[in-house]
Amino acid sequence: MAEAAPAGAEAARAGRDPASRGGDLGFSAAAFVLALLPRLYVALAWAREPVWDGHYYDFGARRIAAGLGYSDDLIVGGQPVWHPWCHYPVGYSGFLGLVYKLFGAGPHVATVANAVVGALLVVVVHRLARQATTPTRARVAALLAALSPGLIVYAALLMTEPLAALGLVTAPWLLARDAARGRLVRGALLAGAALGLTALVRPQSLLCAPALALLALRGPGSAGARAGHAAASGLGAWKRGALAVALSVAAALAVVAPWTIRNCRVMDGCALVSTNGGWNLAIGAFPRATGRFETLRAGDGCPIARGQVAQDRCWMAEGLKWIKGDPVRWLALIPKKLSFTFDHESFPIGYLGEANPAAWPDERRAAGRWVLTASHLGLLSVAALGVVALPRLRPWRALVAQLAALAAVLGLIAWGVLGDDHAFWPLAVAIPVIAALPLPGRPANGGVVGYLAFAIASVALTHAVFFGEDRYHMVVTPALCVLAACALRRGETAGEAARSSAP
Repeated sequence: MAEAAPAGAEAARAGRDPASRGGDLGFSAAAFVLALLPRLYVALAWAREPVWDGHYYDFGARRIAAGLGYSDDLIVGGQPVWHPWCHYPVGYSGFLGLVYKLFGAGPHVATVANAVVGALLVVVVHRLARQATTPTRARVAALLAALSPGLIVYAALLMTEPLAALGLVTAPWLLARDAARGRLVRGALLAGAALGLTALVRPQSLLCAPALALLALRGPGSAGARAGHAAASGLGAWKRGALAVALSVAAALAVVAPWTIRNCRVMDGCALVSTNGGWNLAIGAFPRATGRFETLRAGDGCPIARGQVAQDRCWMAEGLKWIKGDPVRWLALIPKKLSFTFDHESFPIGYLGEANPAAWPDERRAAGRWVLTASHLGLLSVAALGVVALPRLRPWRALVAQLAALAAVLGLIAWGVLGDDHAFWPLAVAIPVIAALPLPGRPANGGVVGYLAFAIASVALTHAVFFGEDRYHMVVTPALCVLAACALRRGETAGEAARSSAP
């Protein structure tokens, strides 16, 4: 990704100094209320007994709240024996466990907590977007997140994605905010702590750590009046980026370390966070793989019931064996995996229908899936324009380059709309690719925009390797909201591009 001032060139044109970007707090508060109201309604009116993975997250949370840790009981010789867990990441159950400890484990406590998390997510989207673009566009990003049908419905689900999404946007906001004020070290440590907490919810979030460098490449000061000045610390741009990543990774691992030590102490082996990585690799590679979730059976390769760590390592070995045995078949599944991940949004409706079949007959489920899918695909399409500049007539090289990028994005949208398979997943791949290309006349695609594009790439890469389900794109729906608000910004001139890439 290209370097850019933390606030972005467009924000500089608007006359905004990054150090003064604490404004518009009134709108952040209003966005919180706007986001909270529909989420509270869904949390109270639609939520029922948790199902699917939500059942296990809820069970684990109740055990934690009761002081029994992340565990269940096995019956051995007629007596219950404490049995520790780490198959699922602990973060979401730990969060709910704290909520249950404070407020009890009533029927709507968890979903109300989800509604609050969803509203906080909208606030952070607004604050982060203000570091990327103009105040008006930042408001648009917040409104898109507040009114996203999928994010609203998710308040009724006991699933991890909104909490993980909150961490993924909080980390870059903390770093971008403090780096703009000359507090790089503090910002990097806070961002790392946020990323570490997010990793306890969704371990692959750690893949986004290198992208934090994009938020630290510039020194303090605006992209306008002070653009091109050396950082107060005297560090070059690349050294600032390296320092930010090193401090963030160290802070993230420090947050995760106590849980890793616990796993090494009580499990049958060490695990950084959880023991489902080997399972997921096997699901995406075994002979019956379809590109989405399929249940592994003992007959597929690991018939002996052992500890969770040993089982996961067994499935990891089996998965690698299947990939090496037929790499072409495994590679051929990648488009299907990405299609299952990005081409629709139906999981929330399926969850609600499973939890309360009487309230969700087939016709209502179909309508709900259509609304969520249409809104998601529309958002993804507009978000792809967030890394493309509005073409201008001069210079001609910039005009040609940005017209080509615009044509590529519009062509992919048309392919998704008109094609037999309605494949929109190539847009998710195109976003980080176009953001990284040094095209003349491009908008400021470093900084916050570069981080968000990297986050989308991390989701695409993760599920190309493992398997795809539409629930997994929910963690970057807020990123898509910010990118959509940045659609067709003005491109950088040659002078602006030179200043934004100066150390």
